[in-house]
Amino acid sequence: MQSNIIHDLVVVGGGPAGATAADDAARAGLDVVLLDRAGRIKPCGGAIPPRCVRDFEIPSELLVTRVFSARIVSPSDRKVDMPIPNSYVGMVDREHFDEWLRNRAAENGARRVTGAYEKFARDGYGTAEIHYRDKDGEPATLRARCVIAADGAISKLARDTVRGAERMPYVFAYHEIIRSPEGETPGFGPDRCDVYYRGTLSPDFYAWVFPHGATTSVGTGSANKGFSLKGSVAELRRVAGLNGETIRREGAPIPLKPLKRWDNGRDVVLAGDAAGVVAPASGEGIYYAMLGGRLAADAAIAFLKTGDARQLATARKRFMKEHGRVFWVLGIMQYFWYSSDKRRESFVKMCADEDVQRLTWESYTNKKLVRKSPMAHVRIFMKDMAHLLGIARPT
Repeated sequence: MQSNIIHDLVVVGGGPAGATAADDAARAGLDVVLLDRAGRIKPCGGAIPPRCVRDFEIPSELLVTRVFSARIVSPSDRKVDMPIPNSYVGMVDREHFDEWLRNRAAENGARRVTGAYEKFARDGYGTAEIHYRDKDGEPATLRARCVIAADGAISKLARDTVRGAERMPYVFAYHEIIRSPEGETPGFGPDRCDVYYRGTLSPDFYAWVFPHGATTSVGTGSANKGFSLKGSVAELRRVAGLNGETIRREGAPIPLKPLKRWDNGRDVVLAGDAAGVVAPASGEGIYYAMLGGRLAADAAIAFLKTGDARQLATARKRFMKEHGRVFWVLGIMQYFWYSSDKRRESFVKMCADEDVQRLTWESYTNKKLVRKSPMAHVRIFMKDMAHLLGIARPT
């Protein structure tokens, strides 16, 4: 079906990035269409910081639980508990969280369309055309003055329109949603996230046990194509004593770093995983995806208002100005500390330090590098060097 309507904005992909972009743009008065595939649930630990709850007005009922500590587990099974002082980490179930975001966008004026993107083209006047298959498998087309690509780490729309998008580096993540244990289980805490830094569970990333109230996400990730993610999760479940019912299994690529370009210089801008905004080392993506969606919507609104396609580049500029340094630091950390079990052991040992814990949680919950404690940074640097040189005292 060919539509003669030219919409202000078509957003392809209805995850946190796309749904947020559609919501913000619709609230600004644009004619917005949100195109999303049906039945897609992304494998995700589901963690969101308090700043995400505040900035994007997430209602408390969407938090299936609140986590008040993390347990870091080393290759030798050393366990370090990291309590979160005066704060928490919210946990969401992506199946319900993403749908709530899409519904909110629709309530604020975006039109939801179910379908799978196929190709990008232009009509005889140079207007963008999004060709897709509708929910019945029939070909259909949407036309738009501007397009936001939010269709995942291996975004076909991004590869069709933005130079360099085909070179997106990524890890592949896999998790199993299981029924949470009801009784006492040593390897599980209903208000605690467990993170395993162990080469047998991931040679270059980490494995996790994240509680979601009645259910729990047990997963891992790796860029090593020969590594068995399903075998790793089976081993993690055995180690943690998580033998409950498996509700569903999911896998998907997770980007490793932001792309160098997020727009085509004409009428397309990227958001979320399509732009590569998942934090290295931690794999955190929901907050950054929603922020990326918001910045993409701002850029689209400015472009449509002024006609100046250079406005599309402001999405990446604003994101990197606020979070580029964090991503750079985390990327170095992942490259070095996750490279061997010997280094993972030292990394977990460092996590027992009170300065490390305090600065980690302050930075995570507020999404800013902590600058107010210079001596704490100096102490961490000295301890870090001691571990690097192998002269740290055993504890």
